[in-house]
Amino acid sequence: MLVDLARRGDAVIAEVAAQSTNTLRVGNVEWTPPTLKDAIATCLPSAEVQTETVDPADAMSAVAEGLLNLALVPSPPGRQSADVRKLPLSTAVVVREPVWLAVPHGHPLAANGPVGTAEVRSLDWVRYARGHWFHDHEDAAFADLVEVQPVPAHRVRGHHEAMSWVREAGVAALTVPTGATKDVSLVPVADAHICELLLVWRTGSLSRATVATLVENVRRYYCEYARTIPRFWSWMVAHPENFREVERYLTNPHEDVPGSD
Repeated sequence: MLVDLARRGDAVIAEVAAQSTNTLRVGNVEWTPPTLKDAIATCLPSAEVQTETVDPADAMSAVAEGLLNLALVPSPPGRQSADVRKLPLSTAVVVREPVWLAVPHGHPLAANGPVGTAEVRSLDWVRYARGHWFHDHEDAAFADLVEVQPVPAHRVRGHHEAMSWVREAGVAALTVPTGATKDVSLVPVADAHICELLLVWRTGSLSRATVATLVENVRRYYCEYARTIPRFWSWMVAHPENFREVERYLTNPHEDVPGSD
């Protein structure tokens, strides 16, 4: 009984803290569109939302130290590193995103898919710098497809730089679909490696109601963004079983988000 009362007390304290927070500091990886900030601010109108683009490891530490209230970060390929598990953090999966191929418009593979080992071996590549968060996902994706990791023409520091090399140098790159730009073509990959997008917050710092509202609204935002990428959206709608966190938005895109009123 005492344990139960303590848990209820913690929940009440968290709820009060959430309601009284005037500023919500949100970290996001790679680049942060203004529409993401607007989506979060709309679902939590009592809070002033401040966004910051951060490296995933820095985001984790910042949330643990209270410098950020929450962050949207990709999971490491092994789900969570040992260092992350030591931090006082809670996580929720927003969506599981496949790692696909980006090629120039008009490339022979642009209308194909899913591609596999033979196609991967035939391409010249731009790859990510060893310190970039996507590098380990890229390594894992290549390991599923080929015996030897491709030697790149160049290593980049971000998705937009990678896409510029695809467009201007005629090489290929691996990317999550939402990391691609409109001036390249996306091609599905057979048995694609999966990158989880996580919402991370300091354990006990946000109420369950606040977390639920955030998670569902970010999921809806993700689907709205995916709609602007026709090939990816069509793939999601055709394969809802691969996107179970957002499946209901694929079959009923106008469904109300809980807690968004």
